[in-house]
Amino acid sequence: MSVPQSMVCAMSEERSRLRDVIYEIIFEADTPMGKLFDVALLWTILAAVLLVMLQSVQSYAAQFHEEFWHAELVISLFFTVEYILRIYSAKDRKKYMFSFFGIVDIVSLIPFYLGLYFDGAATLATIRVTRLLRVFLVLKLRMFVGEGRRLWQALWRSRHKIAVFFGFVVTLAIVVGSLMYLIEGGQNESFSNIPVSLYWAIVTMTTVGYGDLSPQTPLGQFFASTLMIMGYAIIAVPTGIVSAELVQNGEEGAQACAECGLQTHQEDARYCRGCGKAL
Repeated sequence: MSVPQSMVCAMSEERSRLRDVIYEIIFEADTPMGKLFDVALLWTILAAVLLVMLQSVQSYAAQFHEEFWHAELVISLFFTVEYILRIYSAKDRKKYMFSFFGIVDIVSLIPFYLGLYFDGAATLATIRVTRLLRVFLVLKLRMFVGEGRRLWQALWRSRHKIAVFFGFVVTLAIVVGSLMYLIEGGQNESFSNIPVSLYWAIVTMTTVGYGDLSPQTPLGQFFASTLMIMGYAIIAVPTGIVSAELVQNGEEGAQACAECGLQTHQEDARYCRGCGKAL
């Protein structure tokens, strides 16, 4: 007996609505369920990364082997279901599967399933190294892609200023390194040549201060103290440049709600977070 056409259409519409609902929950973050899913995904990712770290400690791995196994099983099944649902609900499945995050999703799952078959084989013990690929789970934090994109845009828009500043720092390091070689070279064996003195200048300017090289003469110590103080100002300059671009980018990209006038929305927001109206 053939199925009525109306029933086929109804079933097709039901599947379409189900896909839309799953898509909205998994790929969107503007709805309550979408936010809840993102929060659950965030905590699961952090738990997975923490599990990888704890398993690298031999004493913990030996003492809690069974607990780690069960936790890894639950987390891996969660991400497997998530990956399947993403493929099922994606508007363009092929595009998602070969996208950066699609590849990260599948790569982070491979080590667990490989371990089910090869972990016990002595000759294939090195396959356990693939478990390190699970740290790719941290890249699944796609809910922060918008913020990362804005930071990248700020860095890109600041590239000319940062390039000029970088050129100034390199020039200053060469000059300072050369001067320190002239000041310390005859009395301090540590400053045996200009490249070594240049290394000291970079370490001092960045306030890293390894301490493997240090000036011995009063003039050299005075010069080093001046460079240390300058280092704090040097570090602050690129931070200020990028911060200014971030503020300007945020002002230009803010979406204003026509209903209540609220402007503090994310760039990809679809609904006003104040009144709930569509943007």
